[in-house]
Amino acid sequence: MPGPTHPLIPDAHRRTVLRAAVTTLLLSVIPKGFAATDSRVVAVRVWPAQAYTRITIESTAPLSFNQFSLKNPERLVVDLEGIDLNGELQTLAGKVNGDDPYIQQLRAARNKPGTVRLVLDLKTEVKPQVFTLAPVGEYQHRLVIDLYPAVQNDPLLAFLDDQTTPPAPAAKQPESVKPAEPASKTTNVDRKDLKIDRLITVVLDPGHGGEDPGAIGPQGNHEKTVVLSIAKRVKALLEAEPNMRVVMTRDDDFFVPLGVRVKKARAVQADLFMSIHADAFIKPDANGSSVFVLSDRGASSTAAKWLAQTQNDADLIGGVKIANVKDVHLAKTLMDLTQTATLNDSMKFGNAMLAQLKQINRLHKSSVEHAGFAVLKAPDIPSILIETAFISNPAEEQKLIDDGYQQKMAQSIVNGIKAYFAKNPPLTRTKLAQG
Repeated sequence: MPGPTHPLIPDAHRRTVLRAAVTTLLLSVIPKGFAATDSRVVAVRVWPAQAYTRITIESTAPLSFNQFSLKNPERLVVDLEGIDLNGELQTLAGKVNGDDPYIQQLRAARNKPGTVRLVLDLKTEVKPQVFTLAPVGEYQHRLVIDLYPAVQNDPLLAFLDDQTTPPAPAAKQPESVKPAEPASKTTNVDRKDLKIDRLITVVLDPGHGGEDPGAIGPQGNHEKTVVLSIAKRVKALLEAEPNMRVVMTRDDDFFVPLGVRVKKARAVQADLFMSIHADAFIKPDANGSSVFVLSDRGASSTAAKWLAQTQNDADLIGGVKIANVKDVHLAKTLMDLTQTATLNDSMKFGNAMLAQLKQINRLHKSSVEHAGFAVLKAPDIPSILIETAFISNPAEEQKLIDDGYQQKMAQSIVNGIKAYFAKNPPLTRTKLAQG
């Protein structure tokens, strides 16, 4: 039976007041966090690699979380607060492949109203890092779960476990190998031009990786994929040379912070460091190959400044846990490069590379350019950054995904390295130590 009415209050107004009172009552009894947030998961991604596996959860608003580990068997539990289970989160389990080095399986379920629990059944003991990232570029808010091995077998990848210490002391050098044959009188760059009496180390740095795709071409090809393929080809060609060893900062689709790339090069006492890219520019008709060295006075052109800024933003896009990242070698920025021979040697290396690149592609600039690339800041290693071509240019994008062109580019890079060492033989380790 309907309740009494007040002659001075219209029925419509009474209904509005009643609904408001009911809403207030319901909000007071609904558990905190239950659908009372605007946060919604819009994408989930899994990046498996031997170095570490990364899980990324992208949402419209920041996510709060709690984490804890369980033993026997090894598990990691992460509670995501302020959201409810949706279709995107339900796809996360299916993104874990059987060949993932660290995750056996992953389960996502509603733990309580407003909280989703992720349970990661692990294949081995890990050192997890869970952190959030603010929106940047195409990404909204991200929660990142990085799974590093508890015991790192690769001494280089161990730097990812502890980034608060300086690079390790120089490792024991490999056993000496037979010197190369005496230099030939021919002007061609071949094996006989490399008169080397010790093993030399070249570090190849394929740009971007994982969450950071780098530039994306008009047809959707990713810079990170193209440059990794070229770097692998360079590695294979270099390892066929006498007295050469090659170290790659990444050999799969995962992200490596810029400072860690430099640390890896210093850890192996690299003789050369080369970062390989296929970038974009704001104008799609930009084309040609370029070589850059570190600048201590600013960029040599507007384009160089723009490219350096896009590359230096990689840590923001790729996702780095900023806390605890301290690098005493990068803290001083250029480390008095102008007072050493490093920058001069980098210029020699860059000029040798340009001479080879122009044989297979137009040069964007006929001389080595300068810009403040963070990845070139090793104070004691000649370092260059190569833009193999502009992936933003439709014609050059097609070249970059062609197997034949990639092999030509790799051979040109190898020829550039050999030409540099033919005129600038590496010092013996004894001389390096005394210097």
